[in-house]
Amino acid sequence: GEVTLRTSVGDINVALWPKEAPKACRNFVQLCLEGYYENTIFHRVVADFIVQGGDPTGTGEGGESIYGEPFKDEFHSRLRFTRRGLLAMANAGKNDNGSQFFFTLAPAEELQSKHTIFGTVLGDSIFNVLKIGQLETDADERPLKPPKILEITVTDNPFDDIVPRITTAERREQLIRQETAE
Repeated sequence: GEVTLRTSVGDINVALWPKEAPKACRNFVQLCLEGYYENTIFHRVVADFIVQGGDPTGTGEGGESIYGEPFKDEFHSRLRFTRRGLLAMANAGKNDNGSQFFFTLAPAEELQSKHTIFGTVLGDSIFNVLKIGQLETDADERPLKPPKILEITVTDNPFDDIVPRITTAERREQLIRQETAE
């Protein structure tokens, strides 16, 4: 599987590993197809460690999985936190995966067997991830000018049976209706 995150700092191209992490990949792909991550921010940046996003509230407290509840961790013996550019699920503890994810900026062995690795950044688009990693943050690891995910395109969907609960277009219409009602 492959997806492209169009962000305010440039594109991030990602290869997914559905064989090793089927639940995490299915969750991520379906949320992408539903436009769930559109206009969300990278709310946490820790230099030389990770950049984190995937929370529609932008606080680090929000997000949910497609399964209606947090889903189990998926650890694979061959997938290890040995390099930058890995895509993994953020969580608040064991088997507590929702929609939040992070990219590694460096090897991070301390994350091993705590977070599900489900993909990797492709080619030169790693430099856009590293750019986010260099942003100035406050004391709470929040970027002063948080970069945004503008759109995500699923360029190669490994799951032909996914039926989005809502399409990206429908979600955009909903948001416009909400804004005009306020």
